[in-house]
Amino acid sequence: MTSNNRLSRLTSFLLLLALTPAAITFAPAQQTPKRERRATATPTASPTPTPTATPFAKPSSDPTSVKTQIPQAAPSPTAASGQPKIGSPTQTLSELQARIAAVLRTPELAPATVGIKVASLDTGRVLFEENAHKLLRPASNMKLYTVAAALDRLSPDFRFTTSVYAAARPDRAGVVHGDLTIYGRGDPSIAARFNNGDYLKAIDDLAFRVSATGVKRVEGDLIGDETYFTGPQYGSGWEWEDLQWYYGAEVSALTVNDNALDLFVKPGLEVGAQVVVTTGQPDPLIKILNRDITAPKETKRDLTVHRGHDADLVEISGSVPLDDKGYEGGVGISHPALLFVYLLRSSLARRGVTITGRSRTVAASAMGGISVDPVQFYAKLADVKSAPPFEIASMQSPTLSVVAAQTLKPSQNLYTELILRTLGKAVPPASTPANAPRTSEDAGLEVVRTFLKEAGLTPSALVLSDGSGLSRNDMVTAQASLQLLTYMSHHRYASVFREALPIAGVDGTLRNRLKGTVAENNVRAKTGSLSSAASLSGYVTSAAGENLVFSIMVNNFPEEAEPRIVCIDPIVVLLASFAGRS
Repeated sequence: MTSNNRLSRLTSFLLLLALTPAAITFAPAQQTPKRERRATATPTASPTPTPTATPFAKPSSDPTSVKTQIPQAAPSPTAASGQPKIGSPTQTLSELQARIAAVLRTPELAPATVGIKVASLDTGRVLFEENAHKLLRPASNMKLYTVAAALDRLSPDFRFTTSVYAAARPDRAGVVHGDLTIYGRGDPSIAARFNNGDYLKAIDDLAFRVSATGVKRVEGDLIGDETYFTGPQYGSGWEWEDLQWYYGAEVSALTVNDNALDLFVKPGLEVGAQVVVTTGQPDPLIKILNRDITAPKETKRDLTVHRGHDADLVEISGSVPLDDKGYEGGVGISHPALLFVYLLRSSLARRGVTITGRSRTVAASAMGGISVDPVQFYAKLADVKSAPPFEIASMQSPTLSVVAAQTLKPSQNLYTELILRTLGKAVPPASTPANAPRTSEDAGLEVVRTFLKEAGLTPSALVLSDGSGLSRNDMVTAQASLQLLTYMSHHRYASVFREALPIAGVDGTLRNRLKGTVAENNVRAKTGSLSSAASLSGYVTSAAGENLVFSIMVNNFPEEAEPRIVCIDPIVVLLASFAGRS
């Protein structure tokens, strides 16, 4: 390396040290994933009467070899005052622009493409922009578009409903003559996240509602009905590597516990012993093959977790050191509606309800690939044409305002996809398609596009493939995201939208970022993270009290680069500490 290059890199390092808040480092990890969907778990022996959930780390994105360590945040470098070294606040707009430009000239970003735009919500003036009209992969910033459209079209008070149907009401003895059908409509809240960590509470609540109507016996099958949504069980453009993990879980109208299995691997009692594998929620459909052994202390963890596509077998192999704290992760499950039925059947049995028939599901493909309402579905399934089915019981989710926060704050992919497909079902199409019936995903994307057009976004600034941003085919511009955020800032549901965003240093995917800076408990923004895309878009109040809106997207950066550390977070701190005016 020449002396000039050394001087350049040293200058850049010193600049970043002055600007960067909490420089986050991780314990050595192999193939640490850059995905954002998070789930919850706690290591409890299975079965357990009251399983609970706590946050867990993300698994590797490699489906064939998860050689991973749990990321651990290291202490942040601080100044003598105990605060991160962020440099002095900028006093003028020209100084702010110069310092942002200096961050963007960081050598690590040279191969990357950065799109950024910052504006004032108070004056409408642009403070800074670069490549603001370039199409870039937004990663989970795509969730902003889906959730905003849902709040607008469905309202924050919307609730998802799950119904239990029979051909007729139970007789005086409590006998249902025929099948009992659970008709799902995409409720994401039948999960531990919404029930204080209890994996079974929502299922038990539904079982209680059924038994409370006097049902004692079902002389027929227990059926899980997924026909409300049509189309593939995965989002368009999802890569096969994602599909075994919790962040690429199957999408079903009948969803339970995020359609994922919380997995825990701890070393055995001695070297050479088999490792201890436990799961969170009970899942009678999953088989676990444990070929992992305990290795000597201070050796490297070499753990492989694999679940084949559409398979119910999880294979665990490799080694875990005796002094290792253990691995926590989550794998997606196949056929989540069937698991829903199994869990409900078990809960009904505990309440004295007997079911004589089988446990099974009916997907949209069994109905000719189209979605039907409960009356049509049951008539075709049970050949009952003279009378509509009787609703034995029903259960509603929390309001969409609550679901929106549980979607954006932890960056939950499955919930976003459920919201998208619900838009496609619940909102009448702007126009009737002339071709064959579309999938629920296609219909939902049309609703989102129509909303965005009304919000003033240019169609050419958007390439929408899924709802969550897991698709690498999604592309938006920083200008588009800024327009959306600006529009939502004065929307009739502006406060609901804002409250659903992660808060820097406080919660969601920003809970460990920007701590000890002026951005902490100030910035409300949506993160985004894929293997080649990082983003942050949202709101910040400057040191002068000016309300700013921003969108920062970084694409195609080297594997060793950390855009949020060298670029995104330093720029956000500069905006929060800006003492001037636009």
